[in-house]
Amino acid sequence: MKTSQKLTLLLLVLATINACTPKMSFVTSPVVPAASGNVTIKKDKNKNYTIKLDVRNLAEAKNLTPAKNTYLVWMKQTDNSVKKLGQLTPSGKSLSASLNATAIDKPETVFITAEDNVEIVYPAGDTILTTRR
Repeated sequence: MKTSQKLTLLLLVLATINACTPKMSFVTSPVVPAASGNVTIKKDKNKNYTIKLDVRNLAEAKNLTPAKNTYLVWMKQTDNSVKKLGQLTPSGKSLSASLNATAIDKPETVFITAEDNVEIVYPAGDTILTTRR
């Protein structure tokens, strides 16, 4: 096999792997400008989507202005509906938090809001981080 054929094959394999594991980064937030992170989405053997979210430098919700009680993670689906994925609680010196969730539909956008109540069904508070550009 020629070197150019090997390179082409390698690029094809890398493109295939990358297509199966999209990684989205959060856009910097004016509410918590130091916060950063990313979301990795994979399709599992049952054709569900596994979502892994990691954030850093996420100030405690009670330190926001106005103060909030919690951070919630949401996903916007292809039909524009919104689904709550879970709650984030930053901890440690790096104020990091992570979340693993599963969804039937592929997330178009993943975003984090600061909320007063963990039991809400739809996002109501300020968007802290989003993967939407």
